[in-house]
Amino acid sequence: MEQVQSVLNIGVVGHVDHGKTTLTSKITGQSTDRHSDEIKQGISIKLGYADACFYKCKTCQGLQSYGVTNKCHLCGGERELVRKVSFVDAPGHETLMAVMLSGATLLDGAILVVAANEECPQPRTIEHFSALKMHGLKNLVVAQNKLDLVTKEEALENYKKIRKFLDDEGYSHVPIIPTSAHFDANIDALVYALLANIPVPEIDTTSPLKMRIVRSFDINKPGTPLDKIKGGVLGGAVICGNLSVKQKVWLYPGITKPIELTIESLNSNGVSFKTVHAGGLIAIGTSMDPFFVSGDKMIGQLICDEKSKPLMSQNLELNYSKIDRLLDSNKDQIKLGENIVLIIGTAAHLGTIKKIKDNQVSVSLKNTAVYYKDETIAISRLVNGRWRLSGYAQAR
Repeated sequence: MEQVQSVLNIGVVGHVDHGKTTLTSKITGQSTDRHSDEIKQGISIKLGYADACFYKCKTCQGLQSYGVTNKCHLCGGERELVRKVSFVDAPGHETLMAVMLSGATLLDGAILVVAANEECPQPRTIEHFSALKMHGLKNLVVAQNKLDLVTKEEALENYKKIRKFLDDEGYSHVPIIPTSAHFDANIDALVYALLANIPVPEIDTTSPLKMRIVRSFDINKPGTPLDKIKGGVLGGAVICGNLSVKQKVWLYPGITKPIELTIESLNSNGVSFKTVHAGGLIAIGTSMDPFFVSGDKMIGQLICDEKSKPLMSQNLELNYSKIDRLLDSNKDQIKLGENIVLIIGTAAHLGTIKKIKDNQVSVSLKNTAVYYKDETIAISRLVNGRWRLSGYAQAR
């Protein structure tokens, strides 16, 4: 892996069992299903993550000159690095929608994976796409996957349905790349499309630090001597500002209160850094007791500095907007006393609606939330026994 920082985060989203994790592994060379439950059940449960390097041959032309290895398949020569990116593999199962929504806040672009052997669009295709659209993501590429399971005629019919879905949503600019992840087919074309359609965002290094945490873990093996134990690790994405080793930062909401931390190390896919900025996923080594970070206990936390401390409250005043395509416009109106889930940054909060006036909603949360007034909050409601994305809001 190249010794440079990733420059952006690309999500891999779509309906369950459409091949997201397999496609991600073909691009990155890593399986993002690392947990025992994921391996046993054969589905993604947590957000997966892996880095990939995109290369182009120095002498050859055409799609096959692109790839994810530094050796050209056409001439056997060396390819040069074009871009290093981080991939975020979101689970597609309907019961894990909150996990997908928490990952969507970190993305600069996405691959929407659609299986060629199923009707399009599927429920989670619509829901995942709506989540991307809600966060204003326009930089997408569709991978029409599993082409090895259909005839040419079926593939063309499926393509037309995908194209209509995108056109109806105002995403006519999005390319559709036919792929078969199982056979490594068209990975070079997909890499080209990602480079052409998901540009590197302007990196904000001057604003105060904001970083969202999506993972936390204890890196110590059982039986490690007390004097050899290392502090807990926090993983996430820098939204803006810089982060450096030995820098003092704040962790919100903390454990019982906000915590001041010193950054002990910065790492991404085995590569250590002294300073990082927005772009890619970063693991932060801290001096925190590993107990408090083990098992992803710190998911949803925010790292900031003195100038970017968030608001904290258990009672929020929201301006609510409904996504009509996802729910019945007439029957499924929010109700007083209804329980809802708010995805604020990478944190999921259970709340109860206390007051409704037009599109203004008052919500009481079970736990304290940290938030900024300008950020988009995803709203999920319990529909037929399932939590479904229903709309979005901003705090007033």
